[in-house]
Parts: sequence; C-alpha cells; structure tokens
Amino acid sequence: MNVVRARDLDLNLLRVLVAVSDTGSVTKAAAGLYLTQSAVSAALARLSESLDTPMLVRHGRGAILTSRAARLVTEVRPLLEAMLQAALAPARFDPRTSERIIRLGLSDFSDEWLLPPLLRRLGRDAPKMRLVCTPVQFRTVVDALATRRVDLAATVIDKLPQTLLRTPLIRGHFVCLFDPRHVRLGARPSKRTYLAQEHVIVSYNGDLRGTVEDRYGVERRVRCSVASFSAIGAIVDGSPLVATLPEVFAAQLLRQRPHLRSAPFPFAHRAGGMDLLWPAALDEDDACAFVRAAIIDIARQVPATS
Repeated sequence: MNVVRARDLDLNLLRVLVAVSDTGSVTKAAAGLYLTQSAVSAALARLSESLDTPMLVRHGRGAILTSRAARLVTEVRPLLEAMLQAALAPARFDPRTSERIIRLGLSDFSDEWLLPPLLRRLGRDAPKMRLVCTPVQFRTVVDALATRRVDLAATVIDKLPQTLLRTPLIRGHFVCLFDPRHVRLGARPSKRTYLAQEHVIVSYNGDLRGTVEDRYGVERRVRCSVASFSAIGAIVDGSPLVATLPEVFAAQLLRQRPHLRSAPFPFAHRAGGMDLLWPAALDEDDACAFVRAAIIDIARQVPATS
C-alpha cells in the first residue's frame, strides 16, 4: 500500500463502504447516508485509490464487493460502532440508563455457566445494556480483542501481549469423565489404565491430537475428535469413551447427567483455568468495568465440583 495514501485515508470512506455492504446497493446506501448515488460511487473510488485495490466488481447488471472489501468491512465494522458509541456515550456512566452494547467473547462451554446469571444481573441493574456474544478460543482471542471485535473475553490462554489485561475467573485441574456402565476406570486410575481406554477429545486443530499428547508425549486411543465441549456429555453417555476436560466443565456435565462419573487425571499437572481478558485501552471504560465486575462475581459463585 502507498504510505502517503494510507496516511491521508478519510475514515468517512469506510463508513460508506460498510453502508454499501449492509444495504447491498450503492443506491440504497446513498439514501441511508443522505448522499447522492454519484457521491457514494466517488467515495468508493477514493477508497479504492487510497488502498490501491478495487472495492467493487461488476456482477450481472450491478456490482458486488470484492473479497478484499468484504474482509475490510468485517474488520472495520466493530471499530466504527465503537467510535459511534464513544461519541454518543454520556459523560458519566449510569448502568440504569446506559444503552451500551458490550461485545463478549466466550470460549466453549463458558456461555452455559456465565450467560444466564449475567443476563439476569444486567436485567436487574442495567436493563438497557445489551450483549453481543462471539465464540473465541486461545488461537483467536488475541486478534478478536486487538481488533475490538470483542470488548471482553472469557477463555483459557497462556501468554498475552502487553496490550491485553487479565484476571483469573476459575481455577481447577483436569479430570476424566466416563459412563461407569461401560467403562471400568476406578476412583483413581493409573496412567496405564487411562491409556488403555478409548477416548473422545476436543481438538481445535481438527485432528486426533489433544493437550495430553502435546504436553505429556503419550498417545491415547482416540476414537473421536470434536471441535467443542458442547457434545461431550452426550458422546460419553452410554459409550465406552473417556473424555479429559477441565473439572468445572465436568461438574456442569455431571449436574446434567448425574449417572456419569469423574476421576482424577492421572498425569501430574498444575491447576489451570479460565481468565477474563480485556484490552488495556478499555481498562478505565466504566461500562466495560461494570460488566467485568459482574462476571468476576459470578465466577466466584461457580462450584468447581458437583
């Protein structure tokens, strides 16, 4: 990209691009922005020149966004919304009257223990605030926070850049979840007994390797790999498969399916858990701080075991 052109980029042009994307039409976008059609076309042409890439391509009798333009819309939309909220926000935050939209990134399974009590609390203390929840995990959360696709995130992650802050939410160990009608694992399984079982794992890589293989250099007999914890309870229930998962997740599944059982994970490991993450730039944002405090208080009340 030409550096001079990028420096002179008019951010209003991005607003026009988003409007065209939302309406699917230059004509409709012009009406919504109270501009002429030629003004919208000229704005898109200026944006194409500034970024040195076309924004529209011919399609039939009309035009559609290029793939580069579509990606740009995805990136800039939350930033433009945040700028609009910042401009319209009252000087003093009052949860009883605030209409802020908080974008919350949630890792697998955290929506089940967090969202119901959080929504009840907001309904009581901040009835006009709203949430937009987005799935995140350790591979995607840093980018989601950095680009402001989310304002806060609850997930598991090790290292963070200095631009992001964290506070612990839930701490615990790994446990084995199984159906005692089909698996003889015992109250405290040995490594040999554990490895002799067939397993279902959660893999964000879409393969048959999980945290156990990567951290401990062992190979489990993996029968099935899934992309999230949401189906683990149903898969384990009535099957000879063993799942290894954080004890807070296991505790929730055991409350839903009390005939299942859990046992300690036989490999030595430090307690880990889920953290609440947010950009340092939002550390003093009163609305975000209000929601953070609510999430932290809810996490304190989550039992680690059934």
